[in-house]
Amino acid sequence: MKIIESRVGFDLDTFMLKPLFAHLSTASSEGPRDSPVWFLWEDNCLWIIGGPQDTFPLRIENHPACAIGIVDYNNKTGKVLHAGFRGKARVEPFNTELANKLFTKYLGSNNNTWDLRFKNQDPNSVFIRFVPETVVIRDQSYTIGK
Repeated sequence: MKIIESRVGFDLDTFMLKPLFAHLSTASSEGPRDSPVWFLWEDNCLWIIGGPQDTFPLRIENHPACAIGIVDYNNKTGKVLHAGFRGKARVEPFNTELANKLFTKYLGSNNNTWDLRFKNQDPNSVFIRFVPETVVIRDQSYTIGK
C-alpha cells in the first residue's frame, strides 16, 4: 500500500480506530454508486459487512476496483481529517469473529445493549475485503474565527 500525504498528514492506524462512516464507491452498469458503511481496519485491509439486502457485494463481484473515503469532521473545532483509498475488493464468507470486532468498534463491548439486527446476523451475510493500493491522507483542518 502506497501512502500519499498531502499537506500535513496524520497517523492512519489511529484514525482508522475511530467509529467513523466510510463511503464505499463502486461501479455498476447504471453508473457509479456510493454506500455509507461501517468498517474494520485489520492487517492493512478494510473489512465491511454486506447483508443480503445490500447490492454492493454484487457490484464488487462484477467490478472489484473501487474507492473508499473516510472523513473525521468537527465544525466547532475546524478539524477535517480525510483518508481516501483506492484499490480492489472481493467478497468473502461471513466471519462471526470479525463481525463482532466490527460491531464492538461502533456499539461498544456490551453486546447485550446492541440492536437485535447486530446480534443476530443473517447467515447469508458476507464480508467485503478491500485491499488498498494507495491511500491519500490529508489534514485539511482550519482555524475558527481567525
